[in-house]
Amino acid sequence: MTKNNRFWASVGVSLLTLVGSSLGAAAAQCSSTGGGFEDWKQSFAGEARAHGVGEAGVSALLNTHYSTATIGADRGQKSFKLSLEQFMKKRGASTIVARGRQLKRSQAALFSSLERRYGVPPGPLLAIWGMETGFGAIRGKQHALSAVATLAYDCRRSAYFTDQLYAALELIDRGSISPNARGSMHGEIGQTQFLPKNILQYGTGGNLDNAGPALAATANFLHAHGWRAGAGYQPGEANFSAIQAWNAATVYERAIAIIGRQIDSGDASGETE
Repeated sequence: MTKNNRFWASVGVSLLTLVGSSLGAAAAQCSSTGGGFEDWKQSFAGEARAHGVGEAGVSALLNTHYSTATIGADRGQKSFKLSLEQFMKKRGASTIVARGRQLKRSQAALFSSLERRYGVPPGPLLAIWGMETGFGAIRGKQHALSAVATLAYDCRRSAYFTDQLYAALELIDRGSISPNARGSMHGEIGQTQFLPKNILQYGTGGNLDNAGPALAATANFLHAHGWRAGAGYQPGEANFSAIQAWNAATVYERAIAIIGRQIDSGDASGETE
């Protein structure tokens, strides 16, 4: 082969490789309807294997279903559009405060340990725990992996939930969560509702369906997002940004700060600032 021919042959191979890579990356196409979900699963399974996902994770993925309930919830989220006063009433803020104070006393050793380790006082942890699941009473009944897979397939936030899906498959491969785990509409699981990627990053071991490991993971999350021991956590104070990292809805963030303060301080006023 002449030098010139070798050059063009090399170019041809490079182009074929590039095209092949592009086709592979584009194989699992998102959609705004459920009609292509089964085909998408097959394509994504191939990509997952190429990314090192094991057969336990791939098998779990292939057994997921398109969750219309998840899509409906993702399109809705009407409570985040309420005023702060309306939101706190709807979420039962006064009940969370009362129950939170009881748990702060009865589980004092646990909360003291968490504060020593992560610098986070009981109030914000109890506010999150109460807001997310009513202190473990309502953790959701959705098939968590199907919810995450549905949102990875859906075009609205496909990139974000594709990361969550890979994390979920890794957790299944590890045996850290069950393929049949149940959770909330977006695939959050446990007492304080962790998405899969956050379990990988901030989980401290143990089953998040149990309060201790879930609260430790929550405190670890807040600490990792800049929580400073002894600093305030109301809007404008040093630790409020850590609460903002937990949930992007302004009304939720402010509610957590207020409820947490009322639990920590014993302030029984209904102040919503």
